[in-house]
Amino acid sequence: MRSRLLGVVLALIVLVLVGLGLPLGRGVAAAEQQEMFLDRLTDTSRFASLAQRPLIDDKPHLLRPELERYSELYDIGVAVVARDAPTVPVVASRNDLALGDSAVQDLVSKALAGRLPVAPPLFMPWSDTKLVLAEPVLVDGEVRGAVITFSPTSKTRFEVLAWWALLLAASLLVLALAVLLALPVVRWTLRPVQALDDATGKLLAAVVSGRPVPPVGAESGPPELRQLSRSFDQMAANVSDVLASQRAFVADASHQLRNPLTALKLRLSNLEGHVDAEAEVHQVEALSEADRLNRILDELLAMARAESSSVDPVPVDVDKSVAARLSAWQAAATAKEVHLVLDGERVGMALAPPRGVETVLDALLDNALKFTPEGTLIVVDVRKDGDVVRLSVADHGPGLQADELERATDRFWRSPAHQNVAGSGLGLSIVRLVVERVGGSVRLESPEDGGLKVIIELPVA
Repeated sequence: MRSRLLGVVLALIVLVLVGLGLPLGRGVAAAEQQEMFLDRLTDTSRFASLAQRPLIDDKPHLLRPELERYSELYDIGVAVVARDAPTVPVVASRNDLALGDSAVQDLVSKALAGRLPVAPPLFMPWSDTKLVLAEPVLVDGEVRGAVITFSPTSKTRFEVLAWWALLLAASLLVLALAVLLALPVVRWTLRPVQALDDATGKLLAAVVSGRPVPPVGAESGPPELRQLSRSFDQMAANVSDVLASQRAFVADASHQLRNPLTALKLRLSNLEGHVDAEAEVHQVEALSEADRLNRILDELLAMARAESSSVDPVPVDVDKSVAARLSAWQAAATAKEVHLVLDGERVGMALAPPRGVETVLDALLDNALKFTPEGTLIVVDVRKDGDVVRLSVADHGPGLQADELERATDRFWRSPAHQNVAGSGLGLSIVRLVVERVGGSVRLESPEDGGLKVIIELPVA
């Protein structure tokens, strides 16, 4: 952004310099040409006065020494023509003058018509042209002939070029000074923007991990951007407070509900054998719902801890964690006649929250055992791929539809086909929270042989 803003500033400065420099350069060229025109016009008028008597006496050769001496001194050709022979000079300073040129003849015709010379169009330094002036020779108001001067313009063109080079150098100097002045101004202007950009990047990580959001605290820059920084700090603090309050409420509510729920379960259990046969089914259903509510509270507490944990990720021995959790879940799998299979390779250390790998495996294995039928396999695959550790759990349950895979990690979402299976819909949400805290990813797939495969990726420590 700094380079773009600096480019805009420099573009504006260049436009200003071009807008000022072009007219100034053209004005300098016009001034130099006007000075040359006036000087040559004075000489041409003098020769027109000198030619009056020789033309009256029909002795134009008397002008030759004056014309030749002038031509030798200034390298300016001079010719005098009579009114009745405009293309043939009666006297000339040298013989190489282009009197037959159409442009010259046009000027001579105007002079013989009694018109005085006018300034020619502006010529450029790269235009190798001559300044040609033709002035009538008047005797008692009657045109007797014309004097034509051919002046080289190399000196004037060189002076114009020198002025232009000076203007260009001055423009480059101004541009360099503008860059030196614009750099600190651009930095000063964008310092709050840079601070806001850094704070925005840190905001999500701080909110997700439960850490305080560091304030922008921009003390420099334009007042409007400083005000924007203060507004951002206020917004970030409000978001952090709201999310902290929400997490605290979930944790407190889950914890506070546990005691009356335990008492409720105890009372329902004490009713066993003391209710009518017709009401016994309701007592059993009530106990089942109490157990379900207890599981939901457990998962809410787990999610609240995953969201509010401010502990930084640490290197975790993935192989050791996977082996420990498979051993712990082996009894539950055996009871359901499901085989837990470990596949893959040793991967070593990965970056994860403390006990994060255990939390992820517990949620995935619990989810797989709920849905996989008896006599099938649950395959846990661990592999290392470059700078990530890939851990997957695949079952042979009913799986999910293609349009349901992306929604499976949403909170409390459950497939309509699985409503009869116990659960709260928070397991995969907890997995996603834990994995994304360290920059990992969660992906769900439907294998060709059926079931569901959940793949998580963690960065290598």
